[in-house]
Amino acid sequence: MNRKRGFYEKYVKRVFDVIFALVILILFFWLYLIVALLVRIKLGSPVIFKQPRPGIVNPQTGKERIFYMYKFRTMTNEKDEEGKLLSDEERLTKFGSMLRNTSLDELPEIINIIKGDMSFIGPRPQLVRDMVFMTERQRMRHTAKPGMSGLAQIKGRNAVAWDEKLEWDLKYIERVTLWKDVKIIAATIKMLILPERGGETRGTDITDDYGDVLLKEGRVSREEYDALQIKAMELIAENEGLG
Repeated sequence: MNRKRGFYEKYVKRVFDVIFALVILILFFWLYLIVALLVRIKLGSPVIFKQPRPGIVNPQTGKERIFYMYKFRTMTNEKDEEGKLLSDEERLTKFGSMLRNTSLDELPEIINIIKGDMSFIGPRPQLVRDMVFMTERQRMRHTAKPGMSGLAQIKGRNAVAWDEKLEWDLKYIERVTLWKDVKIIAATIKMLILPERGGETRGTDITDDYGDVLLKEGRVSREEYDALQIKAMELIAENEGLG
């Protein structure tokens, strides 16, 4: 799985990512400290939540590199009588919802950008259990480095249906340019500052994984669904030492 990349995407985009990521860390170090302290007080430790996500495809193997994406935690570790974690909805607190609604929970992704796992702009990294249900064409989105924000996010964020979201990602990678990235950054900032105009979908969430949607719609069988869920767990297990 390969895609021709232009000069900007191959050589310039990474330089901009590192420079702006370092500037943000320096200018907003105080904000990171405040949010981290509040998370520690209200939700406990660890302050940082990390989750395996599919990254950019290695053109030699045709497989996505799995990496840990960092976020400030937004949920508690509350468990039921059997010692099992409660549902996400039950563990998500008002404070956690505020972090998500303002995207403050995503601040630690700057670390992923500095490490080279992510870019500021690109297809949003989905879960591994979503990736295994994507078609070969949809997985072409992974030929670009995943981003904190992207074309799909400014077109409706999580209110956009799965197939439409993936199509926006594919449209983005048709030609990655500086001007396109600048426009997406401007639109993202507008969504953050003026949610009533540009971010009306803020706070909404797709509760179903991509595989769950396909199963409900009859586009995959139960056997296919179970097999792909197992495949996702195997991929994660293979990359337990990814750090």
